[in-house]
Amino acid sequence: MTRTRRDPRPAPSRPPAPSSARGSMLAGAPVAVVLSLVGLVIVALGTVALGSGVLPFPVGGGTNPGSSGGNDGNGVAHSATPSNQVVVPSTAPGMKVPGTLVYAKDGNIWLQSAGTATQLTTGGNDSMPSFTPDGQNVLFIRTRYIKGYWNDGTKNSYYAMDVPAVMEVPTAGGSPKRILDGNYNPPGRGQWMAWIREPVLSPNGRTLAIATDLPDPTKGDVVLKLYDMKSAKLTDPKLAEVTPLGHQDPAWRPDGKVLAYVYNNRDGANGVPQIYGYTPATGRSAPISSAGYLHPSWSPDGNYLAVTKTSAYGTDVAILNASTGAEITRLTSDGASWAPTWSPAGDQIAYLHEDGQVVDLRLVQLAGSYGDWTAGQTMDLTQDAGLDSVSRPDWFIPADQMPAATPAAGGSTNPGGSSPSAPSPS
Repeated sequence: MTRTRRDPRPAPSRPPAPSSARGSMLAGAPVAVVLSLVGLVIVALGTVALGSGVLPFPVGGGTNPGSSGGNDGNGVAHSATPSNQVVVPSTAPGMKVPGTLVYAKDGNIWLQSAGTATQLTTGGNDSMPSFTPDGQNVLFIRTRYIKGYWNDGTKNSYYAMDVPAVMEVPTAGGSPKRILDGNYNPPGRGQWMAWIREPVLSPNGRTLAIATDLPDPTKGDVVLKLYDMKSAKLTDPKLAEVTPLGHQDPAWRPDGKVLAYVYNNRDGANGVPQIYGYTPATGRSAPISSAGYLHPSWSPDGNYLAVTKTSAYGTDVAILNASTGAEITRLTSDGASWAPTWSPAGDQIAYLHEDGQVVDLRLVQLAGSYGDWTAGQTMDLTQDAGLDSVSRPDWFIPADQMPAATPAAGGSTNPGGSSPSAPSPS
């Protein structure tokens, strides 16, 4: 059985000067301690990305994060031998799960369709997958070991670094190709690394949204930036941030007109995430939610968001009205559910769930009327799988598997399929 620590919190952003102690704060923390912090408590803002684990270490001053030391490059323990344990329980008769889900496990990318999981990548250094709009490819983050050389403010030293890159691999299998690299090697200054997280491609396939401190990690925080897939140009929309917390969780609205993301803030030592919406056409952003929400996933019509609701008791999955930010319903109440992805068919939501320190993928059927949903039947999509807790799952359904516009009993979709207007800047 693979046991995986979960840490769904937003991550502080900018790498400070390297330190041999960095990256170890929660590495060996008991699960009870980690769970007590899911109210987004940031223990020390100078500690970078507590849930990420791709921190540089002085060579000879700690474990090489690029080695095969039982870590997937994102601070998540995994077993040496992956397994594809999945289950379609008999307790959920009649529930069908169309299309394909993608998630990370054991530092590799997996596809799951019709109750069967298939490993898509190997090597144990992959995370944060998402489908391209046509479902033909998967984008993800891959880290590789590079020996860095940098000045920590007092002297030049060598560092063992896990350097991230955006990769793309066909869902049919094949060799991944590199799209964008986090290796930072300025002339005459040594070698360091930038952060790249959570790549998601716009519905037209042109613009990749990422959280990164490229092009120069010494001059900025990990914030929302846009990469043009044709021109290979990286653009900074210069959105407001709280230094050094930055942004996370980009999610394109299905019409491509709004990009939701999480604006990380704090209240003393407590992290206070808030979902914002950025409108590329105007270059402006505005709040979508009140404080306490992250991991936005749009409904197919763009009118609602499935989100992670944070509290002192844990994390749960909820639905927000994307126009007003009002919470429509809470789909879970266990304090151990997060990172939802809305089915392209509109009537189901899959999310990560922890039970006994093991992270699995669970699904809830939306019941009730459109916009007034309640939690219907639930089912486990994996069992004892030990999924990567910091990698949001994603979902693709081809046109020939999409259900009719009128939902079956127990499901709920929008018969109108209208999209809201862009958020109004504050």
